[in-house]
Amino acid sequence: MRHGDKINNLSRTTAHRKALLSNLANALIINKRIITTLAKAKALRIFIEPLITKTKKNETKEQIMHNHRLVYSHLQNKETVKELFTVIAPRVAGRPGGYTRIIKLGKRLGDNAETALIELVDFNEVYVKGTEKTATGATKRTRRAGSRKKAEAAETAVQAETAADAENGESKTDEVKTGESPASEEAKPE
Repeated sequence: MRHGDKINNLSRTTAHRKALLSNLANALIINKRIITTLAKAKALRIFIEPLITKTKKNETKEQIMHNHRLVYSHLQNKETVKELFTVIAPRVAGRPGGYTRIIKLGKRLGDNAETALIELVDFNEVYVKGTEKTATGATKRTRRAGSRKKAEAAETAVQAETAADAENGESKTDEVKTGESPASEEAKPE
């Protein structure tokens, strides 16, 4: 019976599994994304997420040093620990977990193994562009007050636009009648 046995052994001995996960974690921290099998990616996520969480707890100098030592005991690489605490920790400071993303890539040609790309979420430029605005405002806000403010802002924008249209009413009617804008008339060579 396997009651309470949640760890994926990956068909390896304990020492081999710890070395494998340490090496995969080092590669992920340095390169920010790696391609591996799906089973190894899932095991790596369980291994690395608590280590990244340890980098966020830094109230006192003693606690920072203690966390450095704990992370080093798992990774066994000074450069990787330094990268984790100096580059990755500030980027994930506002995130309450879920630091990695696993994307399935399909089956490998040689042995038909499921492959996956595992990456650090905050280091993907494609997805981060839309969330940078929300990352700066890390405070929680209610929806009720926001809807009123948005409605008032939209109303003032509409009023400002109608006032601007009233001032420039002549130029807009000229464009509609001729079908061309004044800028396009200047660009025409005669």
